[in-house]
Amino acid sequence: MAEKRSDCLKNGNNNQGDKTMSAVELAILNGIEAYNREQQAKKQSAGEMRTPEAMEEAGLKPRRRSRAKGKGTKLPAQSASAAPRAEQTERKPAAKGGKKKDVPRNAEPAQAEPAERKEKGRRKKRPVKVLFFGGVGEIGKNMTAIEYGNDIIVIDAGIIFPTEEMPGIDLVFPEITYLVNNKHKIRGVFLTHGHEDHIGGVPYLMKEIDPSTPVYGTKLTLALVDNKLREHKLNNVVERTVSPKESVKAGVFTVNFVNVNHSIAGAVALAIETPYGIIFHSGDFKIDLTPVAGAPIDLAEIAEYGKKGVLLYLGESTNIERPGYTMSEKVVGTTLEHLFAENADRRLIVATFASNVHRLQQIIDIAVKYRRKVALSGRSMFNVVEAAAKIGEITIPEGVLVDVEKTKNFFDREIVIVSTGSQGEPMSALTRMASGEFNKVTIGSNDTIIISASPIPGNERMIYRVINNLYKKGANVVYESLEKIHVSGHACQEEHKIMHTLLKPKFFIPVHGEYRHLKRHALLAQQLGMKPAQTFIPDIGVCVELTDDSLKQGDNFPAGARLIDGAGFEDYGTSEVLKDRIRMSGEGLFVVSVAVSNGVLLGEPVIESRGFVSGVTDFTRELKDVVEKAAESVGAHATSGDIAGAIRRAVKSYLFKKTKQAPMILPIVQEIKRFTDFPRTDAENLRDF
Repeated sequence: MAEKRSDCLKNGNNNQGDKTMSAVELAILNGIEAYNREQQAKKQSAGEMRTPEAMEEAGLKPRRRSRAKGKGTKLPAQSASAAPRAEQTERKPAAKGGKKKDVPRNAEPAQAEPAERKEKGRRKKRPVKVLFFGGVGEIGKNMTAIEYGNDIIVIDAGIIFPTEEMPGIDLVFPEITYLVNNKHKIRGVFLTHGHEDHIGGVPYLMKEIDPSTPVYGTKLTLALVDNKLREHKLNNVVERTVSPKESVKAGVFTVNFVNVNHSIAGAVALAIETPYGIIFHSGDFKIDLTPVAGAPIDLAEIAEYGKKGVLLYLGESTNIERPGYTMSEKVVGTTLEHLFAENADRRLIVATFASNVHRLQQIIDIAVKYRRKVALSGRSMFNVVEAAAKIGEITIPEGVLVDVEKTKNFFDREIVIVSTGSQGEPMSALTRMASGEFNKVTIGSNDTIIISASPIPGNERMIYRVINNLYKKGANVVYESLEKIHVSGHACQEEHKIMHTLLKPKFFIPVHGEYRHLKRHALLAQQLGMKPAQTFIPDIGVCVELTDDSLKQGDNFPAGARLIDGAGFEDYGTSEVLKDRIRMSGEGLFVVSVAVSNGVLLGEPVIESRGFVSGVTDFTRELKDVVEKAAESVGAHATSGDIAGAIRRAVKSYLFKKTKQAPMILPIVQEIKRFTDFPRTDAENLRDF
């Protein structure tokens, strides 16, 4: 333990915050060491001295009782002499006359399936499967499933926003064919927190699986999910509110909720008891010992799980490249108060993430202190504040909120506008203010705009475009490069070291990050003593098979992404619609209209182009000749489809030879019958008399 203490402390930074955290780390490790000595002494006195390794192998656990009331299943207390959990679950039948355990509403009676079976004279264990639907090799679209026999639990159901290569696409959601095919096995959907990349896909998931499958989350998480379910008119989804330290039985699994800190309230990690041991899923976290609201991360409980023995650790990796520790959210409050005082006579506009309820609370509290009214701008800002206020996660004194349209009736020094658009989103309130398209707020020289966020990778250009436009309008702009106006919600390297040291997992899989993040996190685990064979870097569509003594890659499963366009799905990579959009956006469109009668061209072709660099007028005559020859080449008995195909091939070939471009060609062939083919009307017949 002393060696671990030394290793954990030797890499800390030299700043004051790092020194403080090192002391905390030391205290944690000393506490674990003291706990081990105490337990050893108890075993000696009882004549049952066992090594920590033997205790881990036996699966001994302290008494634990759920405090959930109607929100999950209460677990019976375990005695100190309980048998290993895997053996209890898989081998021992329930005692006659024992109390029947509650299960989720949709859970089916579990069939007796032994954990081991004989095959070719050797005993082979049925593995626990960990399936990655998203959130690995990317930041966003988080979704993982854990499967054993007839039971599956799903962790998170997130989305990611489309890239520039997905024109017209609104959202991207994981491919869930595997879950749909096995929906009768799903015992619950467990949400770690309320960010879009973790809950944004819940409505799309629940539309395709059994709607009676319970969805578990903390108060704020489910309040935000409620808004999405109402938008999709899903009124029959079963939601179960949980709190840290509660447990839920879901088939063969028991899911325990552990309090962590993040940039949104109600974030939890999951300690999942499986037939072979504990799988610990970190969710998104950081170690914040001075949170704005709520309790600090529960390091004591995390250390307790480490003492019991963690089989597999699934750890988020977003900030793994950053050394040191993530600053506390209270640092932002100090900076905000300084900016409020410094700009006492100016109008303030603060752009931040709508989901960061604790930061919103700080802004409101400081506004009240400086006697300013608060106006909210942006639909997501309204939705989050409304949901958080209903459950008491945010407190707004009466009379503080005003409508953004009425801010013109106040002096600049009396107003602060809290807006969406911290990432430069094209349709956000701040972006429209910067471009002059937001008629409710006009930016001027007496405005100070505070962008309380850091750029999400890939959004830098959009954010800086907004900042430039704000400067052009005469405003003063404050952003992360100038002030400590934002702190991350994700752990940095030293915090990850603490988590690994406390959990002491047998196996480790990094999640929630691009490949470089996952690789760096795996290397950090190895630096802390894990062997390369104990770590695994996953990919989307990969299944990992886990037993108490092995971790290996299993069979892959159908995976990828689904594109959400309005209310519909399109399969990425196979959608002809998306291919056409990409082609039109990149190379333009040619529309060729012709009228034919019995294979004979009537009049000249009509040719129009959109998004094509070279104008049609540059070679109009030649192109019309090409179209006429193509239409006549198919013969008198050709169908309209044959004519359209001939025109498409001829025009494509001609344009490529002339311009080295290949725009989309859209031929329109209108068949017109000769006048003699039409039946004569009564009026026409009468004219002949």
